[in-house]
Amino acid sequence: MTRRHHRSHLAEERPESTAPLPAPELTEAECRRCGTYIAGLDGRYACGVCGWVNDHSEGHRRLPRADEDPDRPKGRRRPKQLPPPDAGP
Repeated sequence: MTRRHHRSHLAEERPESTAPLPAPELTEAECRRCGTYIAGLDGRYACGVCGWVNDHSEGHRRLPRADEDPDRPKGRRRPKQLPPPDAGP
């Protein structure tokens, strides 16, 4: 599935900023499916008992972009994908 973004929507969502992002906040809740007490980061949860996961948009703040990740490897590229087995030389 490919996501389609509208340029005007992206400009509002991603202001250019060089300020570091604040540390994530540990949040707690009950699983909406089975009621297990679970913890997550910034309101994003995944239940290890029943497998329920809430949508990323329900979080308390926006997710960082890849270029905002201080641990992102610099200069690395995706490895080249091999051709399918049925493809000729």
